[in-house]
Amino acid sequence: MQLDEKLESILAEVIRRNQGEPEFHQAVREVLESLGRVVAKRPDFAEDALIERICEPERQIIFRVPWLDDNNQVRINRAFRVQFNSALGPYKGGIRFHPSVNVGIIKFLGFEQTFKNALTGMPIGGGKGGSDFDPKGKSDREIMRFCQSFMTELHRHIGEYTDVPAGDMGVGGREIGYMFGQYKRLTNRYEAGVLTGKALFYGGSRARTEATGYGNTYFVKAMLATRGTDFEGKRVVVSGSGNVAIYTVEKVQSYGGKVIAMSDSAGYVVDENGIDLKLMKEIKETRRARISEYLRLKGEGKGVYFVKAGEGSIWDVACDVAMPSATQNELTGKDARALVQNGVIAVGEGANMPSTPDAVRIFQEAGVLFAPGKAANAGGVATSALEMQQNASRDSWSFDQTETRLAAIMKNIHDTCATTAEEYGAPGDYVLGANIAGFVRVAESMRALGVI
Repeated sequence: MQLDEKLESILAEVIRRNQGEPEFHQAVREVLESLGRVVAKRPDFAEDALIERICEPERQIIFRVPWLDDNNQVRINRAFRVQFNSALGPYKGGIRFHPSVNVGIIKFLGFEQTFKNALTGMPIGGGKGGSDFDPKGKSDREIMRFCQSFMTELHRHIGEYTDVPAGDMGVGGREIGYMFGQYKRLTNRYEAGVLTGKALFYGGSRARTEATGYGNTYFVKAMLATRGTDFEGKRVVVSGSGNVAIYTVEKVQSYGGKVIAMSDSAGYVVDENGIDLKLMKEIKETRRARISEYLRLKGEGKGVYFVKAGEGSIWDVACDVAMPSATQNELTGKDARALVQNGVIAVGEGANMPSTPDAVRIFQEAGVLFAPGKAANAGGVATSALEMQQNASRDSWSFDQTETRLAAIMKNIHDTCATTAEEYGAPGDYVLGANIAGFVRVAESMRALGVI
């Protein structure tokens, strides 16, 4: 999509000032491509460098994390916290532990998080953090020592009214527990609202583990309803096998969909009879094993097989609904063409920006219902905000109460995206609807607060 001259110059300056950060450039371009219609309708949004300020993080923190491994050797990792925008509330966004983490990826995630959080309607700003630490193959003691060292620096920059981190890729309940313990030790405060994704017995929220996967499913269900259909009897492919993927599968199955494939970094498994979710949870949540174990435990044959990474793509598996839930840019233009050729009717992004720009274009040109991650995977952060609410009121809600709130939030996000797209002359374009709705809410708040 061609940017107008004003927005093109903004993008050029973002690229110049943030060299070597392609994911961040991609995320900014994707939003700016939607804003031409906004600026034409509301030229005041182009004043006072408002768009330029939205594209610049309020604060970027980079620090080293020294820790001892089990051989008593000192190891060093690099860590980041990008506090992107606090116009709507304290910075809110996850912490990612993965070898691929660098400042550009954290900035892209923080930028996306700003608009995602705005779409929830909750009073939370956007931020993101992480480290190039790889938890795979590490002992619990090594992970604890790393998390404690990580929090020794990070605690200076966070707080329930300042910045509230959560989990993300490589950071689950175990890591959040170690970080919360170190924060409490360093500050001498039991500040439950400083981290979300906590275990239930020390301030966590029911349904938080399930929230992102459930939320994506609610969004796709609402999209399907606009065409008079639902998940019943649909073949569904879900990439990934972490929390997002597992609980996407759980909710899809509850609606009568048949999930036939899942993946991890080692490859993907296909079960034409429908993924055995109980077995997958045992492999991934209990054993922390590779997905290839599914084939060994289930038994080869009868439509069950495994494909190693690099020998094929999970998106070659014919399906009605695709739900990429692993990592950024995992679904390419080639994959999108294969999905369209095989008859896919809807795509719901459970991960952050898992589809490349080419893939998004191909889906939209083919008339495929497409739910962008900043809208479809907002259920996780929405439930984190509900956890903050419970912490603030010293309350604990039931699973049903929390899930009911989550379902209502996701339905509202879907409807907001749909009505905004229609208002700006692009009915059915959920990408444009999400970008504009999120931008307008953040921009209005920034204008109200002055040039700060």
